[in-house]
Amino acid sequence: MSITKSRKAELIAEFGGNNKDSGNPSVQVAILTERIVNLTEHMKTHKHDFGSRRGLLTMVGKRRHLLDYIKRRDEPSYQDLIQKLGLRR
Repeated sequence: MSITKSRKAELIAEFGGNNKDSGNPSVQVAILTERIVNLTEHMKTHKHDFGSRRGLLTMVGKRRHLLDYIKRRDEPSYQDLIQKLGLRR
C-alpha cells in the first residue's frame, strides 16, 4: 500500500530537476498520484475502511491544490504533467 524508496527515487529523478529535488510541485504531484493509485486498489477490496478513505480524499485534495498551483504558474508544464501521469482535466 505504501510507496517504496526505490519507486520514490525513480519519480524524483523523472519529474524533478535533479535527484534531490523532492520539493518540486511536479514531484509532489507524481508521488501523491502513486500513493492515490495504491490506496485506490486497497479500497476496492476493503470497502468499509473509512479511515483510509478519509486519507485518500485528503491526498486527492492536496494533489488538486498542487495542480492548480502549477497551472497558475506555468500552463504548458501543467499540460505536460497531466499527460505524463494520465490524469483527466
